[in-house]
Amino acid sequence: MAKVHWSRVTLAGSLLACWPIHGAAMPRVAQSASLVDSPHSAPYQLAATEFGEARRLLQQGKYDEAIAALHQLETTHPGMKGLSHELGAAYYKKGEYASAIASLKKGLEENPADSEAEQLLGLSYYLSQRPAEAIPELEKVQTWYASANVDAAYILGICYIQVKDYPNARKAFAKMFDVPADSAASYLFTARMLLRQDFAPVAEEYAHKAVTLDPQLPLAHQLLGEVYLYHSQIDEAIGEFRKEVELNPGNAAAYYKLADGYSRAQKFDEAERLLQRSIWLDSTSTGPYILLGKILEKKGETELAVRALQRALAMDPNNPIPHHLLGQAYRDLGKNEEAERELKVAGQLEQGKNTRP
Repeated sequence: MAKVHWSRVTLAGSLLACWPIHGAAMPRVAQSASLVDSPHSAPYQLAATEFGEARRLLQQGKYDEAIAALHQLETTHPGMKGLSHELGAAYYKKGEYASAIASLKKGLEENPADSEAEQLLGLSYYLSQRPAEAIPELEKVQTWYASANVDAAYILGICYIQVKDYPNARKAFAKMFDVPADSAASYLFTARMLLRQDFAPVAEEYAHKAVTLDPQLPLAHQLLGEVYLYHSQIDEAIGEFRKEVELNPGNAAAYYKLADGYSRAQKFDEAERLLQRSIWLDSTSTGPYILLGKILEKKGETELAVRALQRALAMDPNNPIPHHLLGQAYRDLGKNEEAERELKVAGQLEQGKNTRP
């Protein structure tokens, strides 16, 4: 699945962190005594002495040693209660999801009431790019936990999106955010998640539905504008961002988005004015400073562009984009040594991003 490059279509007001299938960080889950102590895991507490060493190794990040210790127990104590659960949890923590699935399925055969193993199994299927198999396991988790683990609920919604079951995705996100399933808010939340997952056409449909149900809903016009911007429909995007600013004039991100639209329409003076408003409302975001640096450079105000980009780097020194832009600005000013330094840093940071697991 192609991923959206948000350097061009920045998503303001992110609702939740999301994990892509490839190289995903392990989601936080409700965990049994194999990961943290739990008063609801009595069968595993009985085996605390036997499993204690393996759990200690897991806490230290020594996954291979922990798994070896558990396999040793499997040899010396065949059929030990809870051992399959412990192995599954250990493989999950290590990121070996195929092995985790095998052990967790065996653990559930031994103890069908092990809800935490069910949750780990569902997440392991998801992280193995098997969303259709993850769904029934994660659906059971939602039944067992009245408050519902937020991470598992989020992953369930993402799985529904990946199998193109959009109505159930909307219901999952509605439940996660405690809003009615047929509300404008539920369509808005789902549209945001769809756009994150690169399902732009369906995201547009859901964003339109949110606006139809509640034209005054905060962030709905902003999201619709982002969808239009994603499709390079600049005039339509500007129209939606302007509506968002009218509805919520204190929303710094709306001014930033509108400025982005105007900059793409080559209306640099208007974009600069809007970016100043965005920064006045929120001086902690790097996006407006980076865009301001780009615009000032295009207007020939290179010294001011340098100041804006330096401000962005003071907040986020590991972002390659302002380093690259600053290198270009220095080159225009004839500061070749500074330019080469910044361009080199930008290249190193970009390479690090591309090779990160």
